[in-house]
Amino acid sequence: MKDKQKIALFIDADNAPAAKIEVILSELASYGVVNIRKAYGNWKSSNIKPWEDVLHEHSIQPIQQFDLTKGKNATDIALVIDAMDVLYTKDVDIICLVSSDCDFTPLATRAQADGKLVIGFGERKTPDAFVNACSKFLFLDEPENTEKVITTPTKNIKSDTKLINLLRQAIEAVEEDDGWAMLGPIGTHIANHASFDQRNYGYKKLSDLFAAIDLFEMKKTKGSVFWIRDKKRAKQNGHA
Repeated sequence: MKDKQKIALFIDADNAPAAKIEVILSELASYGVVNIRKAYGNWKSSNIKPWEDVLHEHSIQPIQQFDLTKGKNATDIALVIDAMDVLYTKDVDIICLVSSDCDFTPLATRAQADGKLVIGFGERKTPDAFVNACSKFLFLDEPENTEKVITTPTKNIKSDTKLINLLRQAIEAVEEDDGWAMLGPIGTHIANHASFDQRNYGYKKLSDLFAAIDLFEMKKTKGSVFWIRDKKRAKQNGHA
């Protein structure tokens, strides 16, 4: 049996909601074991008191960093130094960065270059540069009731050109001669090219997201295998 993947968790307590720590740890549990758990901030500040309240419960090590100069975030530098130390000296497979601050973009890029899976968590205000630098990024301020979200009109999703192009390109990359593509390979292709996660759009499964967008056809074969086809491309290629 393959050993579980080892995960190093680094939390920027100044720029992440403490109330979502259980969501974060639950997600990471599906990847492996979180061996390193550190949270950075000025623990004398009342602004991060919510984090202080959950540290011991979840075995997170607080790293004190004083605000040495007003307007300068020494916390970011301390976190990056420790993360680089871990990359060089520890046997870890996954680096997890919890922050909405784009200052960690170079760290995420470097960790990926070293062959690590980089999982990011942050709020929707997180700049695209940091989101895209991660292997996978999950927004922490998404409504938890995904079924409620699924019942809302999908016109906003359809108008998301970046998303639609990503889905169409993934289908085209793995489709068969008749234009149909298996959902599994589509998901794998997307994961290899972007920090995409359908839950950021309010859908639990990738199949739910496709089903909500009428630009795509869906069918099931025996064994409950989902197939997807781009309606526009199928029409252009003369597929019935």
